[in-house]
Amino acid sequence: MPSRTGAVLPCSPSPPPPPHAASASAQAAAASPAPARAHGRSRVAAVPGALMARRVPEPSGAVNRVCEHVFVRWSALRLDVDAARPTLPGTLDDAVVRRFDAPEALDTRFHEVRARSALNRVPAGSRMPFRWTVNPYRGCAHACVYCFARPTHTYLGFDAGRDFDREIVVKVNVPELVRAELARPSWAREHVALGTNTDPYQWVEGRYRLTRDVLAALGASRTPCSVLTKSPLVLRDLDLLAPMAADGRFSANLSVPTLDERAWRATEPRTPNPRARLEAIAALNAAGVPCGILVAPLMPGINDDPRQVEAILDAATAAGAVSVGGIALYLRGETRGVFLDWLRTARPDLVDRYEELYARSAHVPEVEQRRVAGLLHRPGGPPPSRFDEAARAARAERARPAGPPAQIALF
Repeated sequence: MPSRTGAVLPCSPSPPPPPHAASASAQAAAASPAPARAHGRSRVAAVPGALMARRVPEPSGAVNRVCEHVFVRWSALRLDVDAARPTLPGTLDDAVVRRFDAPEALDTRFHEVRARSALNRVPAGSRMPFRWTVNPYRGCAHACVYCFARPTHTYLGFDAGRDFDREIVVKVNVPELVRAELARPSWAREHVALGTNTDPYQWVEGRYRLTRDVLAALGASRTPCSVLTKSPLVLRDLDLLAPMAADGRFSANLSVPTLDERAWRATEPRTPNPRARLEAIAALNAAGVPCGILVAPLMPGINDDPRQVEAILDAATAAGAVSVGGIALYLRGETRGVFLDWLRTARPDLVDRYEELYARSAHVPEVEQRRVAGLLHRPGGPPPSRFDEAARAARAERARPAGPPAQIALF
């Protein structure tokens, strides 16, 4: 999709507005500093519920947090006044398009919108271990070349390739929508997952704080929830997460597909350092917040070497991860084209192999799926995650032979 350009004018910062009030959604606000992170490894008390936070045997060494983006230079905010601002599907009015003068945001535009709804019901036939999702953002600045959510950007009239990374939709009224939807008499306090179609802690969350406000609403309503992220920014919200975890109502997973620096920089160019994510896993578990690890996706010839996976499992065990999960790369819709285009440039030696593996399906063949599953679990290591159990059930369902056709009723 052609980029939409317009004059970019400086915009002076204004005092912080009320938390994401619709009337103030177009205002720029000064970022408030996040609370300092505690580095200590305190002993972990027992956590009620089926999932327990594991003890961290020894403190790990300090990690240089390359690409960890927590704060935004909000004083350098710019308003793209002449850019096209259409009403995006599912929103109430035209978007306000903003840019930031920060290295992380070069060539990225943020479309502030007011959404019509917040909570999304998971289809009844899904084997996911949750019934509802909420995504404060659409698109993701992490720019992972393999992201399965890329096709969702086309529903908004954006491209699934570069636009997914550079045209980020910010639903500024999501917290108030969540509070209203949770207050309905029909709400049954079913599990809500954050991080299913976008990373809820991508770096701009350091300013908008939408994820934090959503979690506060879920906590106040005593709704069980979980977060999947690639960012240590989740530690900012420990004051909210620890009390929820103590009641068995919160868990987290951090995604760490590889510790190999070349593979990380090539496939996840704008994500925090994987070792900083491991430190976050350790810190969450040390604070009594059960946190697992997702080694996903495993990409043939890129990050699926058994020695690479073993290194992640060793680090996850040392960090006290409560579970481990992972799946082979899944190439659905436009993600397939984006990934294969990247592969032709970055790893042309693997193109033929991938075209053969994914010739008939968005999934790798069953034998490859079993091989990948075998890499992730070992005696004495963290148990399988709920995501892994759901994936295993889905594989079994696909492998089950079709039964005889049902008799058609005539009356």
